[in-house]
Amino acid sequence: MKTSIPTLLFTLIFVACSTVPLTGRKQTAWIPSTQMNSLSSSSYQDVLSSNQVVTTGAQALQVKRVGNKIKAAVEQYMSNNGMKDEISDYSWEFNLIKDETVNAWCMPGGKVAFYTGIMPICGDDAGVAVVMGHEIAHAIAQHGNERMTHSLMQQFGGIALDVALSEKPEQTKNLFMSAYGIGSQVGVMLPFSRTHETEADKLGLIFMAMAGYNPEEAPKFWERMAAQGGANVPEFLSTHPAHNTRIENLNKFMPEAKKYYKP
Repeated sequence: MKTSIPTLLFTLIFVACSTVPLTGRKQTAWIPSTQMNSLSSSSYQDVLSSNQVVTTGAQALQVKRVGNKIKAAVEQYMSNNGMKDEISDYSWEFNLIKDETVNAWCMPGGKVAFYTGIMPICGDDAGVAVVMGHEIAHAIAQHGNERMTHSLMQQFGGIALDVALSEKPEQTKNLFMSAYGIGSQVGVMLPFSRTHETEADKLGLIFMAMAGYNPEEAPKFWERMAAQGGANVPEFLSTHPAHNTRIENLNKFMPEAKKYYKP
């Protein structure tokens, strides 16, 4: 009997589960990392070419400086936990975009962007490290892959990413961009789930602690971010919901994170 493509993909999805670092949660993220990283690379360049990238000055240097420290911590963490191969094809980039939007994000493969609008809220290097660690954690935990998998299932009936790009390139790229909280022009933004947020918070704390930044700065950052709310909620909060329990959860995980902290 001939197996239909959707049925075959449902089978692949069922067996192609991965495990989130630290939490051990099983997730359905069946898009090959090579495809995700390739789409990430081209999409990242599209964003940079259509925006003003800040290449000089204290803030641009700060993003790169902190980014490289978090990168080293991530590579060490993955190596220590037998997952070095999972990021062996990462090609890290850290850029600052001139835009008053309060936002930051990380695409697969270590493609990071901060907007100038979030920098005053970050304040110092430790504040940047909170955001950097959190965003990179989303990528390391394959949350975007997970969201893209579900989106392809819901909107295209489960076709593979390369087929979707071939048949519906614009729609597929828009799904990718919205999955990572990039640019409201691509349509409805997709908030990260409570599960994803908790995982990114925990991993982010470890990454910043390993990089030499005090994880106790994380709750302080989210307090500053929450204070930016009101009538105009920052885009960073629309794509990363500020749950009432976030700071409480961060503080609960703090003793574990402090074990990794070496000032």
